[in-house]
Amino acid sequence: MKKILRRYRTLPIRTRLSLLVAAAVAFAVAAVSVTCWFIVQGKLYDEVDNDLESMVSRALPKEWVEENVLTACPEVPSQTTVFGPRGKGYSQVVKADGTRCVFPNSTGVVKITESDKEVAESPKIKSGTIRNGTDGAGKSVRVLTTALVVEDPSGQYVVQNAAYVVAVPLKGTESTLNDLALILLLVSGIGVVGAGAAGLAVARAGLRPVDKLTDAVEHVARTEDLSIRIPVEDESEDEVARLSRSFNSMTSALASSRDLQQQLIADAGHELRTPLTSLRTNIELLSRSEETGRPIPADDRKALLASVKAQMTELASLIGDLQELSRSDSGQNGGRLQIVDFQETVEAALRRARLRGPELTITSDLQPWYVRSEPSALERAIVNILDNAVKFSPEGGTIEVTLDSGVLTVRDHGPGIPADELPHVFDRFWRSPSARALPGSGLGLSIVARTVQQAGGEVTLTRAEGGGTLATVRLPGATTPPPEMT
Repeated sequence: MKKILRRYRTLPIRTRLSLLVAAAVAFAVAAVSVTCWFIVQGKLYDEVDNDLESMVSRALPKEWVEENVLTACPEVPSQTTVFGPRGKGYSQVVKADGTRCVFPNSTGVVKITESDKEVAESPKIKSGTIRNGTDGAGKSVRVLTTALVVEDPSGQYVVQNAAYVVAVPLKGTESTLNDLALILLLVSGIGVVGAGAAGLAVARAGLRPVDKLTDAVEHVARTEDLSIRIPVEDESEDEVARLSRSFNSMTSALASSRDLQQQLIADAGHELRTPLTSLRTNIELLSRSEETGRPIPADDRKALLASVKAQMTELASLIGDLQELSRSDSGQNGGRLQIVDFQETVEAALRRARLRGPELTITSDLQPWYVRSEPSALERAIVNILDNAVKFSPEGGTIEVTLDSGVLTVRDHGPGIPADELPHVFDRFWRSPSARALPGSGLGLSIVARTVQQAGGEVTLTRAEGGGTLATVRLPGATTPPPEMT
């Protein structure tokens, strides 16, 4: 059985569907055929049984039975032939001792069984058994055994100590049943074959979209061409159509992801080229000074070393931002989401911001709020927002920070962002032309947007009234911690 199942699983799916359809139809046809055969058999046997009962519908005269049937086996008088079989039938009397008396108009002798003797030994007016038996020649017959009932001169019915046995041949009935069985077998075979062929045709038609999907997947695996799409009817809502739409969505998402990855690599290479070129130039100057023996003036050497240090810091920051961004893109933060005290996270970010802009005034009004996020990523995002505010605030300026009902606002009083640049502020490596001279990688706000989106919130940057920039972060949460934190 295990080998059969293993072999079945290795068959193509359309072959398996055809076999399943054929098996289902075969089972249904077999059940209907068997049921039909038994119903017809029951009807035919009912007709035969009715004929047998009609043979014993009248009783013989008591005097004649006592004088003739119970003492010998005489010719049946003409006036009592209605008691015996009409046409081809069997008629005999079985005595209590097992001897029998066969009527002259009987077709033959019916073999006596124990049930016949039991009726003869204990006859009852309502007793009677119907069974299949055989005659003396071994032919199949239908047998009815009843008590031998006679009619006395006063019209009363009297049961004698004998059994009356009548039978009819079953040749015609069995021939009819055999013919019916053959017809049902032929019809069932044709039905199963037809069902198998229809199942194969339906499987081929139904699996044609799956074949297209398979070809498309194999093409993508072979060529890595993610532009391929499977045509799907707009109105279709079956499983294959849904699978095709899902495949199209998947290839579209993969193509978009690959394009973003390539764009990220290109942008990262471009951004890394500038500090690396500057580092290489400064190091070559220092190396040439050592090789030629012509020392660089102390002030110039100090400036070169400061530039090298600054470029190294910029490289480290850029690499850190790239790692943070790639970690967010890969979804690694999703497995470390937890309940975070947003108020405490903002306060920690404010402490770092005040160290970076000691000449600025940073005010805060923070209300309790709890969110679900990755703690370090959320703090990094808030620090990036505050860094931008510190970077673009004038000397001695003010930065206003508020947190109320899950809405964090950071407002600075710097030059602000031109309206035509606002749609690009969250793009990777995008930097305002007026800010290219300032340190930064152009990834800070991209990291902010990605972190806030993973926490289920949204972030916007707008021009503030009266000048400056207003950053707004909205995160879903609650003012009280969940029970597991209390």
